[in-house]
Amino acid sequence: MAIRLEPLRLDESVDSVELKLTVPQGEERATARALGIDLLDAQLRQVYFFDTPDLTLFEQGVVLRARRIQNDDHDCVVKLRPVLPSQLAPRWRKAEGMGVEVDVVGGKPIYSASLKAVRRPTRIEEVLDGEVPLPRLFRKEQRAFLDEHAPTAIPWDRLVPLGPINVAKVKMPVKGLSYPVVAEAWFYPDGSALLELSMKMKPKRVERARQEAKAYLESLGLKLGGGEQQTKTRKALLFFSRKLTAASAH
Repeated sequence: MAIRLEPLRLDESVDSVELKLTVPQGEERATARALGIDLLDAQLRQVYFFDTPDLTLFEQGVVLRARRIQNDDHDCVVKLRPVLPSQLAPRWRKAEGMGVEVDVVGGKPIYSASLKAVRRPTRIEEVLDGEVPLPRLFRKEQRAFLDEHAPTAIPWDRLVPLGPINVAKVKMPVKGLSYPVVAEAWFYPDGSALLELSMKMKPKRVERARQEAKAYLESLGLKLGGGEQQTKTRKALLFFSRKLTAASAH
């Protein structure tokens, strides 16, 4: 029986909407082949998160992330979620690098605000090596944004790097869909992997895009929002948090 998609009630002041689907475990290869995804065409990335071992920031809706990106600018991001667009002052909505978007995971919309900054290639490694204090990985504007909007003070002296996660990203057009599909394969140190498919569009276009995605994925034997949906960020943070907890227990 086909799943009926209930209309989303979205704040159309957001910059974009991203539809996301985590491919069920064990079906990653078959799905990639059905979509024509070849990881040899992928852009490689290394992703690090920064949090306390017990994920104090994540539990408060704060994500600190740094990415080393193949043949592209490296960046760092501070993200708050959930957040309502109306909670952000106009000066922040207009800030360079600011994005307010809705992630639709398993049919549930989650609003987030992200402030991104480009970093020079060696800065992330300098922080990881202890040569530069962690707060200086993030620009002054990003720290000010956190001070003004984060629900808790950032305990910089307690934060540890969680990572890296090796990521392969492919973006491609798909016949029958109005927007390109982005496939991200996240590879974890224990040999497990997560494959996420996503499409990004403006709020006014989301219902048409959802119907197209639903029809296309069902033609592959997948269901939009079917099964357990876990975001790649949550899975990564839990993986490294449990690893740190096990190490400290010994």
